[in-house]
Amino acid sequence: MPSLRSRSERQYSTDLAAWSERGWPMPRSHLQHILSMLDEAYEGPAWHGPCLRGSLRGLTCAQLTWRPARGRHNIWEIAVHAAYWKYAVRRRLLGEKEHTFPEKGSNWFERPAVKDNRMSARAWERDVALLGRMHAELRAAVCLLADSELDHPSRGSRQTPRLQISGIALHDVYHAGQIQLIRRLADRRALK
Repeated sequence: MPSLRSRSERQYSTDLAAWSERGWPMPRSHLQHILSMLDEAYEGPAWHGPCLRGSLRGLTCAQLTWRPARGRHNIWEIAVHAAYWKYAVRRRLLGEKEHTFPEKGSNWFERPAVKDNRMSARAWERDVALLGRMHAELRAAVCLLADSELDHPSRGSRQTPRLQISGIALHDVYHAGQIQLIRRLADRRALK
């Protein structure tokens, strides 16, 4: 009995022949597919609503810094958190050991840094640019991969690149939705 993998590989080549005979466009590679998923989650267009970058557009100072409850994260902190995890996945994909994220710490970074809660537009723009740069660097790292590398653990990681890249795309979608919810809650609070 042939292995499941060889049967699926034969099926794939049969499917490609059928596609070609019908004159249909050839399916994209696995890497192209996963890259488009990563881009859709971050910069859209997305069928599910705003992408992560879109959810950060047009925010007021009050929306950016409002917390749903004491000890909860605000939208600004979520944006920097998303930047950090794009950086972390890129590091894992490339097998980098050195910590080079521009901010001290990991995972969550308190924002705004000013204790009196006055937002600095320049600081917000810098953090949005950081998120964009981390996405571009992650995307560049993904582009270095071959389809054959997607299902083998990255150097120094137990997880495969496919799982890590899919995970960071889902992370973007999750936080885009969370940002939309916090934004609406902040607006409701302002109306009271």
